[in-house]
Amino acid sequence: MHDRSDSTSLIEDSDTCAFEDTARIFFELGSTQRIAILYKIAEVKCNLARLSKDLGCTMPEIRRNIIRLTNSGLVDRESNGTFFLTTFGKTILDQIPTLDFLSRNKDYFSDHTFSALPSKFMRRIGSLSNSQLISGLVSVDEGLNDIYYRSKEYVYAMIPEVPIDLIESIVARLKKVENKNFRFSYILHTHAMVPKRRKQLLESLGFDELLKNGTVERKMVNSILIGVVLNNEQACVMFPRVQKNNKIQIDMNSMFYGDDPDFHEWCLDYYRYIWHNARSFDEKGLVEI
Repeated sequence: MHDRSDSTSLIEDSDTCAFEDTARIFFELGSTQRIAILYKIAEVKCNLARLSKDLGCTMPEIRRNIIRLTNSGLVDRESNGTFFLTTFGKTILDQIPTLDFLSRNKDYFSDHTFSALPSKFMRRIGSLSNSQLISGLVSVDEGLNDIYYRSKEYVYAMIPEVPIDLIESIVARLKKVENKNFRFSYILHTHAMVPKRRKQLLESLGFDELLKNGTVERKMVNSILIGVVLNNEQACVMFPRVQKNNKIQIDMNSMFYGDDPDFHEWCLDYYRYIWHNARSFDEKGLVEI
């Protein structure tokens, strides 16, 4: 009969065994050359000679790493000597962008959080791997204005504050745009801070008419902890920072920005998710500054 300490030890041993296969795969991925081999084979089926040439590695190095990848079930070999990714290998490779994104931005996420992000978007966080982290109020403002300025089909925006220069940008864009199907859609939170000149600018644009004909759409949510702004090609996302009092607040001094299709799709899907769950717009709670 085992005493209590023996039982605890058995449970811990069982938990350790449960992650044995996972740990082994992490170990096999712990090589830039093996990861490069996986990506190369995902791009095109290769034999040892081509892998050696394209990756600039010696044949013995490639052979040794191919054997490890094959033994791990990530790669298999055809009768003509070319290698291909197994289903397991393809699926594992799809997870690497997540690890890459988090690893490259570990300093940023030391005081930023995903806690406000729905799990279905967290599972797709690797889609952000080809975006660029931009920091600094001026750089972020330039990036946002660039998204507005270069828009051709639409602008979707969801941020907690509406700086006057962004309103001026979209006013100018709506006046200039030639595409009659152009749409400007935005989401504000109940007590969003807006500039006092906002109403004047919107009146000069004929905002009410744009709302009536559907050129402009708007909705409202109780709070915004993750911001996104995008046009038909570019996108950005802002995550919340953990404050000293453990409260979280969206950080508008930094953002992930880019035009990678996967990154854009992630931002677009997140905006549509919030839009679908938002309510009708109400000006009463807005705070003029």
